[in-house]
Amino acid sequence: MANKSKHHLTVSIFLFLVILSGPTYARFIALRSSPDLLSDGVHLTLNRFAAETSTCDETYGFLPCTTSVLGNIFLIVVYGFLMFISAKSLSDGSELLLETLGPGIIGGLFLPILGALPDAMLILVSGLSGSTETAQSQVSVGMGLLAGSTVMLLTIIWGSCVIIGKRDIIDSIARDTEDTKGFSLTESGISTDIWTSYAARMMVISVIPFLVVQIPQFLNSTSGRRLAILIGLIVSLLLLVSYCLYQVLQPWIQKRKIAYVMHKRVILGFLTHLKKRALGRLLDENGEPDEGTIKRLFSSIDVNHDEYISDSELRALMVGINFDKIDLDQNEAVNKIMKDFDTSGDSKIEVTEFVSGISRWLKKTMRAPAHNPGSETKKFNDFHMETEREQDLLDLGGQSEEVVEGVENSKRTTIKAVLLLLLGTIIAAAFADPLVDAVDNFSDATGIPAFFISFIALPLATNSSEAVSAIIFASRDKRKTASLTFSELYGAATMNNVLCLSVFLALVYIRGLTWDFSAEVLVILIVCLVMGLLGSFRTHFPLWTSILAILLYPFSLALVYVLDYVLGWS
Repeated sequence: MANKSKHHLTVSIFLFLVILSGPTYARFIALRSSPDLLSDGVHLTLNRFAAETSTCDETYGFLPCTTSVLGNIFLIVVYGFLMFISAKSLSDGSELLLETLGPGIIGGLFLPILGALPDAMLILVSGLSGSTETAQSQVSVGMGLLAGSTVMLLTIIWGSCVIIGKRDIIDSIARDTEDTKGFSLTESGISTDIWTSYAARMMVISVIPFLVVQIPQFLNSTSGRRLAILIGLIVSLLLLVSYCLYQVLQPWIQKRKIAYVMHKRVILGFLTHLKKRALGRLLDENGEPDEGTIKRLFSSIDVNHDEYISDSELRALMVGINFDKIDLDQNEAVNKIMKDFDTSGDSKIEVTEFVSGISRWLKKTMRAPAHNPGSETKKFNDFHMETEREQDLLDLGGQSEEVVEGVENSKRTTIKAVLLLLLGTIIAAAFADPLVDAVDNFSDATGIPAFFISFIALPLATNSSEAVSAIIFASRDKRKTASLTFSELYGAATMNNVLCLSVFLALVYIRGLTWDFSAEVLVILIVCLVMGLLGSFRTHFPLWTSILAILLYPFSLALVYVLDYVLGWS
């Protein structure tokens, strides 16, 4: 990690020195007009040439600018590389900080904001500097980055992860390390857990501010546009706070759901064992718990006949019970049952508590498949299958093969993380403005709309490290890594939709800029809704879904072009 950081810093300094040593053009070159020059055709031509080539400003008064096409390409590549270094430093620093400080406030609030910082910085400077007219012309760079970053994450990167991480799909589950189906469009792909579906649903919700801002356009109204932008900004900020709060609470929510499924495993294992021990039915002819059978079971467990089931007697009963695919030792199982049955709190289970507890568990077991009546054994099997499905979606049981090591010298690691985060923040703050200027100048030199340049080029700079990381992670052929990869992609798109949009709307509102991005918003809505709904209602993704995702990228570009430059939406 240290060697890579030093290498990146060395390359950055070298390229920066190369730029400083190169030729530039700036507004401080000027030729005064005079009657003599006006009567001289040669001088008149030179004066016009000077006026045409002196149309760019040096950023900060010393960074170079140029009006030539090749010169601006060079500047975009160099400044883009520096933004890549910024994104990489922020990503590496975030990972190190998460290792030492863990999730919660750091992982849920601080790090997601840092991950979106390069994009947010570029959007900010696109509409912050210069006059209102300049900001209005450059703000399309910010919109292009916002749309391009979200679309690239959910199309090209999403589809590439499906292709790279594909495995055999059997019964809607991708089998780890099994890849014998080749490039079958339906039998090969990836699968994720239920948490990934939740991330996709949150991404769908995050597009609400875009809809709010577009309400005046839907109603063909011009009077309410400024108000709609303000309301959209407020909604976007509220969603940002809600999303960060969810990220902070997510570990707790996951633990609660996992504990619930493990509890169902204890119920199933315990009742199955009692059914075998009773040598009969636990339910009567009406499908209700058979109290007589349950009381006889109590008597058989109460070895010393003191009318109580003690901890030791319950522990003896638990020997040999298989809780199926969960890492639960005997002590945990005894504690769970004692806690659920012992309503009096005296660490003993009376006969009435035992009958009540078993009856409650039986009703819970029978309730799940109640719409599909059948034998008692079938109902147990149905409950087992339902629990199996829930456990699979939560991705329990299998431990990650990643080696989890304690972080040595956490103080040193924390300092290194903070320095990387500081480096990434400084680079993003320093070079966002010149990158936006270079894109705007390139647009002027070529006649290509700035939106399309920023849509294609800028996300390559700000999201390339995240893209490479996601693809490498997806290639590990594990469901857990696939789930984490796609959750990260949905999370990054969500932060674009709430944090970066908040910055963009704040710029438009405060500076009084014109909101005229209906086509761009439509593209974001289409991609987020298609990919978000796809990820919300299924947990396995065959290869055909990757084709759909990748094709959405050229479709997005074509749609903006047709709407803006053929139908004249802008």
